[in-house]
Amino acid sequence: MSPEPAPQPPDPQDVSCSLEEPPAERLEQGSAAFLAGDYEEAAELFRSLLAGLAQPERGLCLQLGDALARAGRLPEAIGAFRGAALLGPLRPEELAELASGLARSLGLRDKRPPALLARPGYASGSPVPVAPRDLLGCPRCGRLLYKPVTLASGITVCKRCVELVPGRGQARRVNVVLSGVLERCFPAECRLRKLACQARGLQRQQQPETALLRCQQALDMAPDDNSLLLLRAEIYLTMKNYEQALWDAEAVCQREPLLTKGHHIKAQILSGLGRSKEVLKEFIYCLALNPECSSAKKETQKVICEVFFPASENEHQNSTAPTESGPEETNPQHPLEEGGDTKDTGSPETPSEKSDVVGNASSSVLYFILGLHYEEDKKALESVIPAAPSGTLKRQLPSDTEDECDRNTPEKVPKKDADSSPQEKVNSLEEPEFTIDATDFECALCMRLLFEPVTTPCGHTFCLKCLERCLDHAPHCPLCKDKLSELLATRNFNVTVLAEELIFRYLPEELSDRKRIYDEEMSELSHLTRDVPIFVCAMAFPTVPCPLHVFEPRYRLMIRRCMETGTKRFGMCLSAENAGISEYGCMLEIKDVRTFPDGSSVVDAVGISRFKVLNHRHRDGYNTADIEYLEDEKVEGPEYEELAALHESVYQQSVSWFASLQDHMKKQILSHFGSMPDREPEPQSNSSGPAWSWWILAVLPLERKAQLAILGMASLKERLLAIRRILVIITRKMNSRQELANNTERDN
Repeated sequence: MSPEPAPQPPDPQDVSCSLEEPPAERLEQGSAAFLAGDYEEAAELFRSLLAGLAQPERGLCLQLGDALARAGRLPEAIGAFRGAALLGPLRPEELAELASGLARSLGLRDKRPPALLARPGYASGSPVPVAPRDLLGCPRCGRLLYKPVTLASGITVCKRCVELVPGRGQARRVNVVLSGVLERCFPAECRLRKLACQARGLQRQQQPETALLRCQQALDMAPDDNSLLLLRAEIYLTMKNYEQALWDAEAVCQREPLLTKGHHIKAQILSGLGRSKEVLKEFIYCLALNPECSSAKKETQKVICEVFFPASENEHQNSTAPTESGPEETNPQHPLEEGGDTKDTGSPETPSEKSDVVGNASSSVLYFILGLHYEEDKKALESVIPAAPSGTLKRQLPSDTEDECDRNTPEKVPKKDADSSPQEKVNSLEEPEFTIDATDFECALCMRLLFEPVTTPCGHTFCLKCLERCLDHAPHCPLCKDKLSELLATRNFNVTVLAEELIFRYLPEELSDRKRIYDEEMSELSHLTRDVPIFVCAMAFPTVPCPLHVFEPRYRLMIRRCMETGTKRFGMCLSAENAGISEYGCMLEIKDVRTFPDGSSVVDAVGISRFKVLNHRHRDGYNTADIEYLEDEKVEGPEYEELAALHESVYQQSVSWFASLQDHMKKQILSHFGSMPDREPEPQSNSSGPAWSWWILAVLPLERKAQLAILGMASLKERLLAIRRILVIITRKMNSRQELANNTERDN
């Protein structure tokens, strides 16, 4: 702790003058200053308010202590909390700000490693050289992956690292592909991790002797592995062999001064030895390294209460004797016993002045809040606050024996230092030659190199497209038949990052060939005149909405391919008895796709153009066709004038017919097809004809054969005449029905 000048206590006359404002107003000002982050101002307001009260308030003493701790004036904060202890027992939870202030005084926040969400070099597309062990290291614990589990995010971590996070890891199994690569390339280290896991399991089963034997076997292979030394220290702690446990914990803390787990275990060992001051040192370290760790904060507060305020729990609220100044090991002389002037912290008190100060609880509290105990509290703090580590610091590497502190999710991983790797500690294991074969990453469905590898919760890895096609037919894993209903419902097909990166780095030629094949397939699916996907279902018209419920596996695949290629288009045709599909159809454009948990979807599409089928075939279960697009023949001169007049006449006829419909029929038509488009000023502006004409054809009660015949017409004049004839016939039938209904009503 850096030396600080002793604060000058406020002059009593100044205090009395400053209390001219109402106490409630000054308290409100102090609270507002604290919330605004002006802790110095808040501390002075609280102190002056306390000094002027006839009877000091315990809550105000605590507020003063919190403000001083936030301001970094720790010895004065200790004094304020001593004053509070005279008025009532201190509880550990009341010392949260003091604990955080002690941790901040070490200045380790900036030395903690930053978070890393992606491996270096891969996201940019250029493979930065990385050692195989680093590449296959767990982003959670920093060690070589053991029993790798791929999370829903695509990140792969050790199975134990997932199990340590509540609510995670139960539904996911070991990644089969990556586990096989690890066991083949790093057999010795996998053996080492297996021994460590066995030791840990035996420790949980309360078999410390057998656990110690397994741990020692692992240490024989890697004597300098810090995680194994910490594991052995934990086992010794369970056996209450504190001296041996302390030996291992101190060795780890010297090598890895920023390893939170090492300081946490060391604190537990020292607690067993009854060395309270050293326990507090280690817990302050833990809190400084991980301020978000709630367990470390609670332990720090508890030990602070025991060390600095040992008598506070038994202190009576009306007691007139001040509390002890600090830990028993320090045993600083109480300033009330050795003397001190309330107006000058540097000059000793005379016996008469001393007796005046301790005459009652109020004067004793005032003695502490005015900072007259500063020098003694400063010495007490210096005896327990550890010095910040100096020299080159290795980064914090939490191991498999990660403590119970609150931790980030495995997706948010600590960054690895280039000059500090956990594998350097495994110095007795020889570096194997790292090689990867294309067969290690072969998709079990297409028998080709994995492309966009996705791992299921059951641990099997497939190409993304292969897995999606299998799930179109059944929500089960293609290999082990485990249910994948949840995966299908969430559509959380995130690529397995580690598998993709290994392929990217070690199989570049094979990946290039695989990508070329994929690009060729996508290019072949992207043609809009050859092998166009055809949905054989209903009648569709240009500019008219056509919502579809897609549930058949073949059409799920077809719609997905339309989206993947980027065309977002497919043809709609009617079925034909002999030819298979109708001669004419309409090209649809996908506007939106909403997928349901069972894999089916609702596709919002709209017609854009007409086409004629030249020939058709099948592809993966659905129809495809070679097509040519249809456009209306344009006319000029007198023919155009005749067309424009006909266009206006039929439009008005259509509007009148729609207006004559009953309200419930109008409502149904509008909800399905939308409003009738307005008349275009230029009838030949669209190559497919006016939008309103297709809308009226879609809502008219016509047989499909009649609709198909009109769809294939290349003359706008013929289509308008056909619409006129249909409207005349329908209007006559409507009038006949209405007349019959009226006659029946008169007869009745």
